[in-house]
Amino acid sequence: MSVLESLRETLAGPLAGVVMTLGAYEVGRWLQRRTGGHALAQPVLVAIVLVGAVLLLTGTSYDDYLSGASLIAFLLGPATVALALPLHREMARVRRAAPAVLCAVAAGAVTSVVTAILVTQLLGAPQEVAAAASAKATTTPVAIALSAEVGGIPALAAVLAITAGIMGAVAAPALLTLLRIRDARARGLAMGAVSHGIGTSRSLAEGRTEGAFSGLSMGLTALATAAVLPPLAGLLLR
Repeated sequence: MSVLESLRETLAGPLAGVVMTLGAYEVGRWLQRRTGGHALAQPVLVAIVLVGAVLLLTGTSYDDYLSGASLIAFLLGPATVALALPLHREMARVRRAAPAVLCAVAAGAVTSVVTAILVTQLLGAPQEVAAAASAKATTTPVAIALSAEVGGIPALAAVLAITAGIMGAVAAPALLTLLRIRDARARGLAMGAVSHGIGTSRSLAEGRTEGAFSGLSMGLTALATAAVLPPLAGLLLR
């Protein structure tokens, strides 16, 4: 057995996916610290690149990797629920800002769906691609379900949702600062509305208030998108 085959067999083991994913993420955290928090040193982005490179170089299938990394996927549920803790701590501020939050989330959901469909169509992509892109602002499971409902490609919807999350976490903080948006509540709402879980983790690193409003925005955006996407898709996807 060659070294490559041995490595491929090891990576297909039940815990290899977990160890490799956590190791790649720790490399991302180390790189982020060494670069002074540079936007491109986003740990999730670094982990994706490293894990993808290992799978490509060793010829390990994604199914084999996922069989070991499924524990991490399972833990995403409790991690999402845990976002309720910072939200609870900021509940007084959330109540005061409730009307503005609801209006902003509704406007953001409509804008996200409409711009995704129109831009994709202008670029000449098929309707299935436009439908998949329309749910990019929601978390991956929601994006998969919504895109399938309006005739999109679920796998592509998942890729676009993850890509939107990473790009938002990398670029959005600098863009918000450039636009002189410094209110932690507004920054959090924007991050949660466009880059869901990954953006929320970045917001939590910035501060408790920003993280709380980002988590709230992530959940409300998913609900709002589920409400507005079917009628908007029926109107625009013809």
